Amino acid sequence: MERELALEIVRVTELGALSSARWIGRGDKNAADDAATTAIRSMFDSVSIDGTVVIGEGEMDEAPMLYIGERVGTKDGPAVDVAVDPLEGTEVVACGLHNAQSVIAIADRGSLLHAPDIYMEKLACGPELAGKLSLDDSAEVTLRKASMITGKALSELTVMVLDRKRHEDLISTLRELGVRIKLLGHGDVAGAIAAALPDSEVDLYMGSGGAPEGVLAAAALKCLGGELQGRLMPEGPFELQRCLMMGLDNPTRVLSMEDMVGTGDVIFAATGVTSGEFLNGVRFIGKERAETHSVIMRAQSKTIRYIRSIHFLPGKEIPQGVSDRQNVAFM
Repeated sequence: MERELALEIVRVTELGALSSARWIGRGDKNAADDAATTAIRSMFDSVSIDGTVVIGEGEMDEAPMLYIGERVGTKDGPAVDVAVDPLEGTEVVACGLHNAQSVIAIADRGSLLHAPDIYMEKLACGPELAGKLSLDDSAEVTLRKASMITGKALSELTVMVLDRKRHEDLISTLRELGVRIKLLGHGDVAGAIAAALPDSEVDLYMGSGGAPEGVLAAAALKCLGGELQGRLMPEGPFELQRCLMMGLDNPTRVLSMEDMVGTGDVIFAATGVTSGEFLNGVRFIGKERAETHSVIMRAQSKTIRYIRSIHFLPGKEIPQGVSDRQNVAFM
């Protein structure tokens, strides 16, 4: 893939963030998600790719745009898979909380896992621990391995976990081991990425979250030199059959980075909607301008770029979502 694509992709996430930011704290998660989706789909029309959505807003009969299988881009660029979450954190935006962002990953055609919308068990780490841990191990074994490899005492390790009832046993085990725990209210993708950021204090990300978010996080971790291992958690025969229909013949095996994002190049971009673990949210400046904070990464170069942009809103065409009944304006 051409490196110029990185800036094209971040322009897409910027528009998604700007559009959904109008709904921060307004209590309407559907309108926030629709605004981001409409903006991102519109902006994709200018991106020089022949893209196919493999992770998006759902199947064709579930979503009017950015559905799985939809073709996006100008069609005259490289053939790529597209994984997109127009608004990771719809309820976060509705309630005015932290860690909402617009996220996109692209990779060579056939590289990204077509992950069903179910839970995935995850273990994420940075470059120092990449390739040296196993999701098949218990939490205690994993932490003791990490302690030995990093040279840190268990009490010096920090593990990030989504603050959910389903993680009570995991959290209890971590507390018994004496590690530091950083509970994350929202933001599954950001949480996994935190384990591999150069200036992060997080050593590991553990627990379960959405499978599509796992693939997006794996794309970012590949760019960072880290690792995410995943295992799908189908509940009942319907979800198990869905995994089989999507080509996952052994749905509960451990998925490697290669399984999720392939072996070729990957570009990952995210723009903050509300401030979170590593991105600031959209900030409106007066009546005509807004500031966005984005990250863009590429696996081939391992370069991480943070982009702070000041947008002149009257000169920027920001599509109105179909749910935008209140006609909320920037000014």
